[in-house]
Amino acid sequence: MAKPSVQVKRVYEPPSGDDGVRVLVDRLWPRGLSKTRAAVDLWLKDLAPSVRLRRWFNHDPSRWTEFKHRYAEELDAKKAGVSALVGAARCGRVTLVFGARDPNHNNAVALHAYLTRRTIERVS
Repeated sequence: MAKPSVQVKRVYEPPSGDDGVRVLVDRLWPRGLSKTRAAVDLWLKDLAPSVRLRRWFNHDPSRWTEFKHRYAEELDAKKAGVSALVGAARCGRVTLVFGARDPNHNNAVALHAYLTRRTIERVS
């Protein structure tokens, strides 16, 4: 079984040849960015945090740990979407793209950690 290959990148950064499948994981389309410039192959709005959770978090680093926990609970209920994403990663590189300004505290980073943790648990 191939090890899933997932990376995270801000959607405003130029796409590169090693991005593989670019998956936007935000509920809202990135402000001021055309679909051509975004070069998004797939937009998985359903894997984004709920509106309620996104508003509660408000990109506040002091809420990061709790955000990751609550978001993981939401993702646990979205098994089909998560499985599809893992399946795509097993076929080749997947880049989770996001629009947030903070490159360390956003849902794409939390989703990447979630996917990594789930993959390790299944292999172990």
